[in-house]
Amino acid sequence: MRLKNGFVLREMCGEHIVSGEGIEHINFNKLISLNSTAAFLWKEAEGRDFTAETLAELLIDRYGIDKELATRDSENLIKAWTEAGIME
Repeated sequence: MRLKNGFVLREMCGEHIVSGEGIEHINFNKLISLNSTAAFLWKEAEGRDFTAETLAELLIDRYGIDKELATRDSENLIKAWTEAGIME
């Protein structure tokens, strides 16, 4: 899996926002708000292939949570990003 090119994470008014950038995303008329953990994972995943396991390991390393919770959270995040249309 990979984040689609042309989507950029920005901080606006203290919020982490993903928006489409460039002509290919001219019809992408939404902003996606991420919490600080999702923004951390976005930054780590940007520009490379990843799996739910990859993201889970990042969560375990950063927050010390158990593997089951990290995997479930990673799978849910990937599902949300896919439904939002920002993943390939």
